[in-house]
Amino acid sequence: MDSHFFAYMYRLRYIERWSLMRNVMRENVAEHSFHVAVLTHLLCTIANEQFGKQLPTDKIVSMALFHDATEVFTGDIPTPVKHHNPKILANFREIEHLAAERLLDMIPEPLRTVYDPLIDTKKSDDYELKKYVKAADLLDAYLKCVTEMSAGNREFATAQKQIEESMRSLAMPELDYFLKHMAPSLEKTLDEL
Repeated sequence: MDSHFFAYMYRLRYIERWSLMRNVMRENVAEHSFHVAVLTHLLCTIANEQFGKQLPTDKIVSMALFHDATEVFTGDIPTPVKHHNPKILANFREIEHLAAERLLDMIPEPLRTVYDPLIDTKKSDDYELKKYVKAADLLDAYLKCVTEMSAGNREFATAQKQIEESMRSLAMPELDYFLKHMAPSLEKTLDEL
């Protein structure tokens, strides 16, 4: 029996993000997943090297790579829609779980135990590790806002403020370190770098 799992993963490039917003630069879920994985790696490296933590970077980066895998079935539901009310959010979480089960059913049995906690995050209860993926996910959204604002697109001004508040609420020194030392470069032109 053929496994269609990776064929679906490659289709993430067709799922557009920020669909309710006017975008100067379009972004798809595959690009976003790559950025979140890179940012997760960087945040874990900062945590380990700058703040003396001992995070399992490879494991957390793997979680980041697949953090939006279910969107191949659900699409990218904009945050204002998902969080409009608790019933919508609860229903969406159930839909995500069903999408995860569908994806996992496509994976050959010998490989399933590896992908199971990466695809169905309900099965992974390690909040501390998930927090780094969440931080990277927010950071990628923040950097998208910064890039759009730098291009003169004020459409992202409110989103940027909301994301800044969400990042502050995480209270992560690794995130603060990134924002202070690395994020400002994304506001510069190529000639300014």
